Amino acid sequence: MYDDAGHGPLAVYAHGGFASQATEEQMGLFEWAPVLDAGRRLVRYDARAHGRSTGAPVVTDYTYASLADDLLALLDHLRATEPIDGMGASMGCGTVLHAALRAPDRFSRLVLLIPPTAWGTRKAYARANRSAADTVEREGVDAWQDAKNSRPRPAVIADVPEIPPTLQERVLPSVLRGLALADLPPPDRIATLRQPALILAWADDPGHPQATAQTLAHCLPDAQLHVARTRAEVGTWGIRIAEFLMRCRNS
Repeated sequence: MYDDAGHGPLAVYAHGGFASQATEEQMGLFEWAPVLDAGRRLVRYDARAHGRSTGAPVVTDYTYASLADDLLALLDHLRATEPIDGMGASMGCGTVLHAALRAPDRFSRLVLLIPPTAWGTRKAYARANRSAADTVEREGVDAWQDAKNSRPRPAVIADVPEIPPTLQERVLPSVLRGLALADLPPPDRIATLRQPALILAWADDPGHPQATAQTLAHCLPDAQLHVARTRAEVGTWGIRIAEFLMRCRNS
């Protein structure tokens, strides 16, 4: 399921894991009005099994590569004949990168928000996800959520409300295990992308380490990186995205 607003060149946004369009609205992290004001048709969609979208308990459906298939299928559904602005946060960042490598001609610009653990740092995340899947199956989703909520949060989002996962309990273990199998593409493959890229990261978050964002900024041949250290700086991201899209369109 997706929401479609505005007019102009198409921009498509993929959210992070366990969230949805609705829960991101509740968290109040990202402001999309500037993107619409910049003359974009903005489509934001719920990933497979998230929010209003359906999904089956099939582990391989939830790797970044499979989620990239879904994104490209959405572009077909939207009849996107021109290259689009691909935007994604965390899991959505992995989705967009895999899709852009598979079909580079379909993307004009990339906006990569809070890039997730990747490569060397992905192993610990994968172990934790497999353990979390076991916990959900053994003790239920509330036990997993309680353990998740007990971990320290980055200062930049400390006041953001905790939102329960939007997935059905029968699907959640498969999503956790699928994301444990997922990783960003290798840096040498990412380096082949030629689209201008804006990378937006925040500080002191082991789940979204600055090292990933810095590596992406180094690999991508036309990239700019901004690291937010306060909630107020995250609040500027909508304007930064709009300015990036307009500047790159006019350059």
